[in-house]
Amino acid sequence: MSKDLVRCGVIGAGWWATTHHIPALKEHPKAELIAVQRRTREKADKVAQDFDIPHACTTAEELVGIDELDAVVISSTPNMHYAQAKAALDRGLHVLIEKPMTIDLNESLELVELAKSKGLHFLVSCPWHYAKHSLEAKRLIQSGALGQLKMISMMYTNSCLELYKAVITGSKASDTFSKSYQRPGKTSYNDPAVAGGGHVYCQVSHVAGLLAFLTGQEPAEVYARFDNAGAPVDVYNAINIKLEDGTLVSVATHGATMRGERTYETHLYGTDARLFIEFWRGNMHLRHLDGKETAYPDLPGAESYPRRAPTNNLVDVVAGDAENGSPATLGATAMKVIAASCESVRTKSNVILAKTTSS
Repeated sequence: MSKDLVRCGVIGAGWWATTHHIPALKEHPKAELIAVQRRTREKADKVAQDFDIPHACTTAEELVGIDELDAVVISSTPNMHYAQAKAALDRGLHVLIEKPMTIDLNESLELVELAKSKGLHFLVSCPWHYAKHSLEAKRLIQSGALGQLKMISMMYTNSCLELYKAVITGSKASDTFSKSYQRPGKTSYNDPAVAGGGHVYCQVSHVAGLLAFLTGQEPAEVYARFDNAGAPVDVYNAINIKLEDGTLVSVATHGATMRGERTYETHLYGTDARLFIEFWRGNMHLRHLDGKETAYPDLPGAESYPRRAPTNNLVDVVAGDAENGSPATLGATAMKVIAASCESVRTKSNVILAKTTSS
């Protein structure tokens, strides 16, 4: 049965939340944003006042204790995700959690099981899962249109060095985030205790989640190397993955491009066809072994990376108007890749993951 109104709260109303989650909730016809949380009273009150939100909270526990809530968005730093998501799920609230889901893999797996046991909707915030090309690529791959998938090559780059070196906070108006409602916190991305790591947590979480989304496969083996490039956390990552069905995956990614420059090239090779996607630019084409090619219409930027789609989907799912387009299980699978990559770097060895068993 469709629900007329979904009452929502946002935990961690910082840079990303005030730029995307809060505006999305304010604009959705079936959403009512009734509470936000920041750690200090001054900051919580300011966000609530600026966005016309009734309740300003300083703790997640205070926010999830509001009786009329139906769902929450968790957009805090990764070190806070587990405790905050657990508190929300324990209260019977539906949850959209930012990536990376947690710092520790076991915490992600626990949250997935908790949501399942309570019959709650649990989403991970990965906008790529809602792009038209991603959805069509998933259909093609999982329908067998490429034949047996053999190899995937993914190149993902973005300009995140300001985040990893913490040169983003202050009065300098020339930084990337100067036009945002607020800048990211100084330690939000460059302190391993807060962020888990650098690019592998911040951005490989996107790539590994999309890999699971497209293929429906779990990682079986992972071998990785990182380079910090003078930052306290990793900036460059080279990761080799073997999926449970034997598909070989190479991921090359870094966050040190020139400002505004970014790449997301994905080549998927099957026994019958090759699929190429440039996600940032919204390009996709399919080429069969006989030379026949299908070129898909290019997507404009807002459609190639639909930033507000996860937030809108949370409301639609809770309202009963849509299916979960980005289940948190995908975020947990991404955490398996992240955790194994970090272990591989630490031990300088290939990491064999335990085979997934169906429940």
